[in-house]
Amino acid sequence: MFNALILLLLLPMWSLGQKVRDISTDLCIYGGTSAGVIAAYTAANAGKKVIIIEPGGRLGGLSSGGLGQTDIGNKYVVTGVALDFYRKLGIHYGNFENWTFEPKAALALFHDYIKKAKIEVVYQHQLVNVKKDLRSIREITVTNLDQKNSKEMRIRAKIFLDCTYEGDLMAKAGVSYTVGRESNEQYGETYNGVYMAKYYAERSGKHQFPDNVSPYVVPGDPGSGLVFGVQEGTLKERGSGDKLVQAYNFRLTLTDSVENQIPISRPADYDSTKYELLARLFEAQPKKRSFTNYFIWSRMPNRKTDVNNRGAFSTDYIGGSHAYPEASYHERKKIYDDQVSYTKGLLYFYTSDPRVPGNLRNFVRKWGYPKDEFEENGHFTPQLYVREARRMVSDYVMTERNCVGKEVVPDAIAYAAYSMDSHNTQRIVVNGMVKNEGNVEVGGFPPFPISYRSIVPKRSEVDNLMVPVCLSASHIAFGSIRMEPVFMVMGQSAAVAACLAIDKGVAVQDVRVEDIHNVLKDNPKADFRKPDILVQVSDKDQIEVNGNWPKAKQRGYGEYFMLNTSTRAGEYVKFNFGKHAAPGKYVAYYYYPRRKGVTAKEIALELFDGKESRTVSLRFNNVKIVGQSSSTWVKIGEFDVQPSGSPYVKVLGKGDGEGVAANAILLVPQE
Repeated sequence: MFNALILLLLLPMWSLGQKVRDISTDLCIYGGTSAGVIAAYTAANAGKKVIIIEPGGRLGGLSSGGLGQTDIGNKYVVTGVALDFYRKLGIHYGNFENWTFEPKAALALFHDYIKKAKIEVVYQHQLVNVKKDLRSIREITVTNLDQKNSKEMRIRAKIFLDCTYEGDLMAKAGVSYTVGRESNEQYGETYNGVYMAKYYAERSGKHQFPDNVSPYVVPGDPGSGLVFGVQEGTLKERGSGDKLVQAYNFRLTLTDSVENQIPISRPADYDSTKYELLARLFEAQPKKRSFTNYFIWSRMPNRKTDVNNRGAFSTDYIGGSHAYPEASYHERKKIYDDQVSYTKGLLYFYTSDPRVPGNLRNFVRKWGYPKDEFEENGHFTPQLYVREARRMVSDYVMTERNCVGKEVVPDAIAYAAYSMDSHNTQRIVVNGMVKNEGNVEVGGFPPFPISYRSIVPKRSEVDNLMVPVCLSASHIAFGSIRMEPVFMVMGQSAAVAACLAIDKGVAVQDVRVEDIHNVLKDNPKADFRKPDILVQVSDKDQIEVNGNWPKAKQRGYGEYFMLNTSTRAGEYVKFNFGKHAAPGKYVAYYYYPRRKGVTAKEIALELFDGKESRTVSLRFNNVKIVGQSSSTWVKIGEFDVQPSGSPYVKVLGKGDGEGVAANAILLVPQE
């Protein structure tokens, strides 16, 4: 009896029927996305007590939810723990880095970060209340809304991070935000607001219907009503704003391994009329019979895929996302279920409907759901691709002007480099024809800095919250920023800023960006391992150029690379490491941009480690570039650095007219 009483006294009060569990911590992260995990790992390694509240049941967000074809843009923007993530995936697959990967590999790595940093994660708990004291969040209340009479948890923290794709904590805390598209006029932009692409006449035109596809149940008869997928509405003036949200989809993990495959089968609620427009599209463009006209079917390791949207009718559920940003938890579940129904039905339509061209039907029939992925969710991803929901409106709003370099912020905490990318927002009737509207794809600009002010709210609203995912950006600028590696980098920067705010006892708005930079420079991997040493051609104080090496502003590493096509001997670019290199053993890499004009299949480099020099030949014939990139690091070899001797690497011109690129040299510490 006495032992039983002692046991009862030792149990936490919330387990004995009390309705609330109270938790106090330094940093509370709402949302276990990739940004949330990286932020938690960074802060925990800095000695802070951290808790992650994940509304769902899986860590990593899209990065463990099927998006394995990493949207890179430019590898220059991927730094710190984010880069460590892709390096560790490389170790998993036997490579230096991996930018394509299986969901389960990413999930295991996220769990490894959590385990190493001893971070508490609470799953399946959703936000129900926020309490503030003047401008500070004092506590949040979460519970499991899927369970009746679920116990609540109250979390008190010094700093909060909203790392969700939806911005739920931000909104409930009273932070200003917007949903939808601004007009071009609002921020002086050219690609925001309403935009209807012309069929195959521009980059985004591949996502448009050709003319004369009827939107009506009975073709040509408006009185018969609209076919599924066409919304009521009229085409507004180009560049005008609205509250519409670009289409969501799933990044589909499928496999053609029969041994690891669950075949695509007929969903219980299957309705072939949902895909009538697709059948009409096949008929309207008879020469487009490649699966690449209708999907982005990216191959992942171990015979898997990351399938994404392409074409006028594909995996994007156009019109199905508009209510999602402001919807309740249970309303969002219904939207998710509707998206699943549409997507599974689409795959079944391809495998079974006689109106699908035979080669496309036979191709999709080879694929099925993988037995070894998403076991907890019927082998289908639980992560909806929420491309955009709420966006904070803070004291600084990132816009198109930042993307194209017309406005450069002085307080960078991350960089972005992807095209300004918006998927279609609506499918409407235009002049009696069905048309998609909203797709924009505009790139060609170098990496650009993201402002610290864009991830902190207005000082007058909240002084202890950071928002590294639903940051302050216009619709079209967010379309460039919203990539998983960039979210990870911003998550790490936000965590560093949170730690500084806690240590100095200041509002997040008062953290000095210079202090964030210093921490990231000294401890980029967040665990005090020795940093990489990187020198690129834009580091003018560490570069010596001999001969004719003009800038090539194509996509390489960073802003540009240099290209030598001279017929004169002895020309080179010298990358000096000097005092920037700590002594020790490194592995050296050369950045190879496989771009127009880079024609040399073999080049020579001169390496000087501070004591002796040697010449190394690099051959590119067998270099494989995998993923959404045309460039990669090529291993040079081991490099034993002696900083006192002024080590360097020279990229030597060939002197025969062949194009040699000088872009960046990387030294990675041997661990």
